[in-house]
Amino acid sequence: MSRQEPTGDASSIAFSLRIVTDRLVLRPPRTADVTEVRRALRANAGHLQPWSVATDPDSDPTSLTAVSQSILNYRRDWKRGRAYVLMISPREDVSRIVGRIAFAGVFRGAFQNAYLGYWIDEAHQGRGLMTEAVEAATSFAFTQAGLHRVQAAVMPRNPASIRVLEKVGYRREGFAVKYLRIAGTWEDHWLFAMTSDEWRGDRHGGIAP
Repeated sequence: MSRQEPTGDASSIAFSLRIVTDRLVLRPPRTADVTEVRRALRANAGHLQPWSVATDPDSDPTSLTAVSQSILNYRRDWKRGRAYVLMISPREDVSRIVGRIAFAGVFRGAFQNAYLGYWIDEAHQGRGLMTEAVEAATSFAFTQAGLHRVQAAVMPRNPASIRVLEKVGYRREGFAVKYLRIAGTWEDHWLFAMTSDEWRGDRHGGIAP
């Protein structure tokens, strides 16, 4: 894959973006994704629950209304440069969504930072796909999104997620006590980060056209 240098111009990132890796396609969410996203979330409800932020017990994040609103929010935030959510599909079946990567809480100005989060379908674990997706998405963050820094937080009892970050080249920065409320409990997290300088100096290639 060819390297692309940062543009720093969030307004130039079109919804037609496609990031192609050896086995995956990453792209922004579409309004037509509601049914497929809902299917993926419901199929992985038990798989994702231990790692997900606490929600209102009276709400259903997989309801048609909730999923529709989430996708509208993703697209609005993308357009405004506030967050970038990428849906993950296998190259052999791009109609199927098997995961998601999010760069949330984008700060510009002197910070140029975002917070990385991700998940992949339970049936697709253990094949290196999440590492492949995070590496490609990180390249996007430091090229088209023009960010200087990306950081992530992972619970110590999630070694698979820690391995993903370490394989991609994220640096472990520290330990945060009771950092996030996950599944109703305040959980400790390891903090990881990477800067654009570190990315350019490492092996990270870029985004396929």
